[in-house]
Amino acid sequence: MTQPGTEPGTEPGTEPADRPSFGSRLRAAMDVRGPLCVGIDPHPALMERWGLTDSAFGLERFVTTTIEAVGSAVAVVKPQSAFFERHGSQGVAILERVLAGARELGALVVLDVKRGDVGSTAQAYADAYLDRSSPLAADAITASPFLGVGSLDPMIETALANQAGVFVLALTSNPEGAQVQQATTGDGRSVAGVVLEAVAARNAGADPLGSVGAVVGATIGQTGEDLAVNGPLLVPGLGAQGGTVADVRRVFGAVVGNVLASSSRDILSVGPDKASLRSAAERLNAELAALSAQ
Repeated sequence: MTQPGTEPGTEPGTEPADRPSFGSRLRAAMDVRGPLCVGIDPHPALMERWGLTDSAFGLERFVTTTIEAVGSAVAVVKPQSAFFERHGSQGVAILERVLAGARELGALVVLDVKRGDVGSTAQAYADAYLDRSSPLAADAITASPFLGVGSLDPMIETALANQAGVFVLALTSNPEGAQVQQATTGDGRSVAGVVLEAVAARNAGADPLGSVGAVVGATIGQTGEDLAVNGPLLVPGLGAQGGTVADVRRVFGAVVGNVLASSSRDILSVGPDKASLRSAAERLNAELAALSAQ
């Protein structure tokens, strides 16, 4: 059976020049492996709980164990770049190996970098994370639109040229986000609404799923915003931040089939036993998959 993230006739980890769009690959991966994204957030406290030191050595043991446990069981993994960067060049080298290891097991990688800048700097971020010739190239990244949605054009255009994706922050799970995201613009729309409209415009006509997604937290409660953006909805906040599967059902309703729900600490906290990690991921994945079947 062909693994999600690889193409027929290729070895795992290779990327043919004519690979499908990120939206198409993500849709196929979610249909086969379910809608769970496992966040790889190597918090120092988690590494200590695993009996590991807060060092590059501990980091590599932590992330290698996690990838080996869940990489063949879920559609997507989401490394948080900051926890690698804090270990300097060794940490970034480990992140490169995480990207390669996930691909070998057929998982797509959303690199959680939340970059946002303008002009040539935005393009440099795009070259680093989305150009397939880069050692840090991911299947998709997270990006911040709060310098103006148009500031993300270099990232989005580079992503689309490389059959990659961008998840744009819209309604995030942190409580501080509301003061910006729910603020009203001069024409009466919310900032989040403007972002979601821009995402939907980028995905117009895409089939089966656009490659530009939105980040919408599981903890936001009811929202009057239109979440039908014809693209994936990356939904953090499950577990440690208080979000539940019931919240996902309530918030996303008719578009729940496009939800890529992310959980990290609740799954990672059961490690370092690989079987326990995989079992925790599989249980949550099954609960989330049942939402689309209802």
